[in-house]
Amino acid sequence: MRSKEERIVCMGHRTAWAALLTVLLTVMAAVPAECRAQAGTETAAPKTHPAVGTIKAISGNTLTLTTDSGSELNVILPTDVKLMRVPPGSKDLKDAAPIQLSDLKGGDRILVLGKINDDGKTFTATTVVAMKKEELAEKSAHEKEEWQRHGIGGLVKSVDAANGAVTIGVMSAAGSKEVAVRTTKSTVVRRYAPDSVKFDDAKISSLAAVKVGDQLRARGMRSADGEEFTADEIVSGTFRNIAGTILTVDAKAGTMNVSDLATKKPLDVRFTSDSEIRKLPQPIAQRIAARLKGASPDVSQTGGAAAPPGQSGTAAPAGAGQGATGGPGGSPGGRGGGDLQQMLNRLPATPLSDFQKGDAVMIVATSGESDSQPTVITLLGGVEPILQASPQGQATSILTPWSLSSGGGGSDAGTP
Repeated sequence: MRSKEERIVCMGHRTAWAALLTVLLTVMAAVPAECRAQAGTETAAPKTHPAVGTIKAISGNTLTLTTDSGSELNVILPTDVKLMRVPPGSKDLKDAAPIQLSDLKGGDRILVLGKINDDGKTFTATTVVAMKKEELAEKSAHEKEEWQRHGIGGLVKSVDAANGAVTIGVMSAAGSKEVAVRTTKSTVVRRYAPDSVKFDDAKISSLAAVKVGDQLRARGMRSADGEEFTADEIVSGTFRNIAGTILTVDAKAGTMNVSDLATKKPLDVRFTSDSEIRKLPQPIAQRIAARLKGASPDVSQTGGAAAPPGQSGTAAPAGAGQGATGGPGGSPGGRGGGDLQQMLNRLPATPLSDFQKGDAVMIVATSGESDSQPTVITLLGGVEPILQASPQGQATSILTPWSLSSGGGGSDAGTP
C-alpha cells in the first residue's frame, strides 16, 4: 500500500501525465490536418482515445494495461506503432527518446493513444509514451524524502491570501509554536476533496480556499530563525479533530462510535485501508502530558532531543532521533528535533481490534460534509493522560493527517 507521501508524489506524476497528454493530443490532431491540406480534401480526423496506466503483462505484440481507473485493457502494438520513453515528471516531449517493444517491462507507466475496439476491452495503439518503473521509483523515493525532510504541518491560524501567507500552529515537545508559511509565484497549492483521505483526489487550488482551522502541509525551506517557511508545495483540507472515548467498535465492519468530548454527543466514524491507527505507550503519553502541563521531563526518554526554538515541527525520516543530522526539523549540527510528530512517526501500526469500549482516542477525520460518515485519517490511542492534561482544544492539535505516517510497518508507512 502506498504511503501518503507516495500518494502526493503519485498525484504529481498524474499532473505531469495530464500535461503530456494535452501535448500528445495536440500533436496527433495536427497530423491529419496537414494530410488533409496536402490532399486538398476534408475528411474527418480519426478520433484518438487516450489510456493511462501501468503495464501488467506483455505477450508478443500485446500488453495488458491496468488503467488508473482500475480496469484492464488489452493493448495491441502494430508494427508501425510509435514507442517513446520520457523521464518521470515530463510535461512535454522534448526529452522523448525512441524505444523498442523489448524495452517495455511490467510495472512501467505508459500513456497510449489509439483506437479502442468495439468490445471496449481491446485497444489498438498508434503511440505509446513510457516512464520506466525503475526511474519512477527513484524519483518517488527522492520526492518522498523531500516531503519528510523539508515538510511542515499544522493547523491554520490565519490566512492572508493577498500577500501569499498562511500562519499555522505547529505542536512540538516544547509546546505550540506559530510559523508563517509563505508562497511564491511558483508554489503549487492543492486542496483535498471533501470526504476524501486520498492525496490523489486533491485538486489544484489557491490560498483563498484555505480556511482558519484547516490542516495544512507544506514542503519547502524553513528560515534560519524558524519563524517562517517558504513553500514549494502546499496541500490543505478541512478535517475534524476529535477527542473522546470509544462507545462501540466493530473491527470487521471498520466502524467506531465515539463520545466526542467537545460536543458531548456520540459520533460514528468509519475506517478504510488508508486509515492509520497507532497507540501511544503510557510512558510516552505521560511525558507528553507533562509537557502540555508545562513541566520539563527528560525528552530524550521519549525518543528525541529537545530542539532549539524554531527548529521543531518538521517530520523527520523514520528512524531519526538522537544522533540525527541537522536540517529542517533538527537542531543544527547534530541532535534530532524533539517534535511530537517525529516521535509519533516511529510508532508501529495497531490493529483496530486492539481497541475497546472506554478507551480514549484522538482522531483526525474527513469533515463529513456529505451524508457519509466521517472517514478516519489518523487515530491515536493511549491518550488518556494527554486529554486530562491538555487545555481544551490543544490535545487534538497534536495530530494532523500526516502525524503518524512516517513510521515503519503497519498499514501505511510514510508521510504525505
